[in-house]
Amino acid sequence: MSESGASGQDDRRAKLEQLRAIGVDPWPARFAGRQPIAAILPRVEEQPSPVVRVAGRIAARRDMGAALCFFDLVDQDGRVQVMVRKDVGEQGHAIAKKLIQLGDIVGFEGTFARSKSGEPTVFATRVEFLAKSLREPPEKRHGVTDIELRYRWRHLDLMSHPEVRANFVLRSRVIQGLRELLTAKGFLEVETPMLHPIAGGAAARPFTTHHNTLDMDLYLRIAPELYLKRLLVGGFEQVFEIGRVFRNEGISPRHNPEFTMMELYWAYVDYRAVMDLTEELFVTLAQRHLKDGTTTLGERTIDLRGPYRRATYHDLVGEHAKVDPHDEAAMRRRAAELGLKEVAKAPGFKVLEALFEECVEPTLVQPTFVTHYPTAISPLSKPVPGKPDLVERFEFFMNGWELANAFSELNDPIDQLARFEAQVATKDPEAPSEVDYDYVRALENAMPPAGGLGIGIDRLCMVLSGSLSIRDTILFPLRRPQEGAPGAAPDAAAPAS
Repeated sequence: MSESGASGQDDRRAKLEQLRAIGVDPWPARFAGRQPIAAILPRVEEQPSPVVRVAGRIAARRDMGAALCFFDLVDQDGRVQVMVRKDVGEQGHAIAKKLIQLGDIVGFEGTFARSKSGEPTVFATRVEFLAKSLREPPEKRHGVTDIELRYRWRHLDLMSHPEVRANFVLRSRVIQGLRELLTAKGFLEVETPMLHPIAGGAAARPFTTHHNTLDMDLYLRIAPELYLKRLLVGGFEQVFEIGRVFRNEGISPRHNPEFTMMELYWAYVDYRAVMDLTEELFVTLAQRHLKDGTTTLGERTIDLRGPYRRATYHDLVGEHAKVDPHDEAAMRRRAAELGLKEVAKAPGFKVLEALFEECVEPTLVQPTFVTHYPTAISPLSKPVPGKPDLVERFEFFMNGWELANAFSELNDPIDQLARFEAQVATKDPEAPSEVDYDYVRALENAMPPAGGLGIGIDRLCMVLSGSLSIRDTILFPLRRPQEGAPGAAPDAAAPAS
């Protein structure tokens, strides 16, 4: 029997009251001794048949006359058939036959063996109701198919699509793997503030908040960089942090306003050592999580086995934009030809940056390190010796996406102060609105030469899971409010499947 809309919810609430009427708590506190389904499945051939206690969500039911019914029970990692007969007792049998519905969470105790058809089956001797579902679950064959509803109602998406759960298991293992790899190399994991008095460490619009007791405006961090580098001044030599950052920017298949970054800082090395480390991290993670070291993103096959291509920023602009990147007038003409007319009127470094984004980034399909960025767009990077207009920086790309950013860290407090002041003077909404003198004072106590690296965890997981949208790697991506979405009135209709 299928349910729909309000009538289905009325039926479920009626069964809820029937459970209460016979003295059954629809939401008890525990189910002691529960065994994961995946853990009991290998025991099906044991003799004598073992007694097991399993619990999970009812995914299917099959009634076989008045005396017998079968359930498909699922938990996080497994699925098993449960057979209920009258030997569970009068109340247990009545619950199984009349009150258990799809989506309910139920516990069963019984012997575990194969049925006559050979199916691994729990032959129940006890039924325990654990959580009543007051809404019908997604239709079992197709689940929630509307992609927007899947993001808005992630709990239903996870319930009905095992492959979605697998993506987030992968994400957890990738983060755990990064921690293990970095810790094994001597890096110390640390935590730095998420509330910053000055938004810095990256070019991005911040989210603003206010602390009432101190009566001061604060910003959700756009990067942990400036605090992590203070730790190098304090004497730590290898530190990293994995955590959320927040940027008040647009939403797209590659962007979410809050996302996860891994940033590390490594004293006494430059960007070349960090580049080697980055390649090692990506190659190792690909070996662990991809069958042959390659991944498929849409129609593209990306080879992560290494070694990875390395090319300079200006060479790539010259190659793909078909213009001399040192000829500002020529770049402006080229930008206008490409329809970038507003950009063509901007400062020269902005024109160069726009040409890179327009002409170069889409071509960076296979893993590529792009090096030697313009100083004007890299305010925290150390200059290339003898070439003050370039910095020792790289960004790492694949599939046209930036996945990592790194550089030899600027540790000259005089130069850093001048660059901060120049940034503030631009009044660019993505630049800091004031100079971070506290950070400059920290540099005046001497920060050792160092290399730094930031990796976008969400995009890394996109690559390793073969996902084309960042929302497939974030459990609860930000969505525009919608009637019937989480936070709506409790009697709002469940989403259609």
